[in-house]
Amino acid sequence: MELLLLSNSTAYGRTYLDHAMDPISEILNGTKKVLFVPFALADHDGYTAQAADAFSPLGVTVTGAHVGDSIDLTREAEAIFVGGGNSFRLLKELHARGLTRIIRDHVRGGVPYIGSSAGTNMACPTLRTTNDMPIVEPPTFDALGLVPFQINPHYVEHSPDSTHMGETRSKRLTEFLEENDVPVVALREGTWLRQSSDRLKLDGSSTGGVLFRRGSAPEPARRNTDLSELLEAQVRFDQRDTYS
Repeated sequence: MELLLLSNSTAYGRTYLDHAMDPISEILNGTKKVLFVPFALADHDGYTAQAADAFSPLGVTVTGAHVGDSIDLTREAEAIFVGGGNSFRLLKELHARGLTRIIRDHVRGGVPYIGSSAGTNMACPTLRTTNDMPIVEPPTFDALGLVPFQINPHYVEHSPDSTHMGETRSKRLTEFLEENDVPVVALREGTWLRQSSDRLKLDGSSTGGVLFRRGSAPEPARRNTDLSELLEAQVRFDQRDTYS
């Protein structure tokens, strides 16, 4: 599979997707048509227009998955970009439109998949490591399952100068691992995961990310870290695939 999973779509001081245009151009590899999935935001037309503006310097045409028959558009897509926003709203709409298995099968068949934030959450087995508020209730937390591990975008560490006494992001991910034995890759801003075939690498900002595993201390993951070992569970994961 060809995956580009961005922690965020907008970096501080830069325009939408500007920080990630090099890996986007690489994964598209000459593809000139992208299907944009805008369902994480309410304004589908405006969101699609924003994506189209960002892709235009690459000579790429963007079509919104909400324009016409979503299933037909997805089946015909040459590349798929799932934008960020609210993960619960996005997943609910994907299930409502019958797109989860179609996207998954299309991407497994070789169509490039780009996700940012909520779109990156969708590539995981489940929604359960999102940061978002559950503003709607999807029928299931099962997501696309393109990778056999979880991702936490927008990862931030607790500041030692902060007086906030609530749970830190690290604490919340530790709680997740108390109930679920699956690795979590926490991506700081400006970072991404790039999968090509059976190779997986963390790239982007020098701030890197953090790898959380059950029963182990969090492990720093720097830029250019090879995380291909996390894909080894994909075959076992696919064998228990029960998604609709």
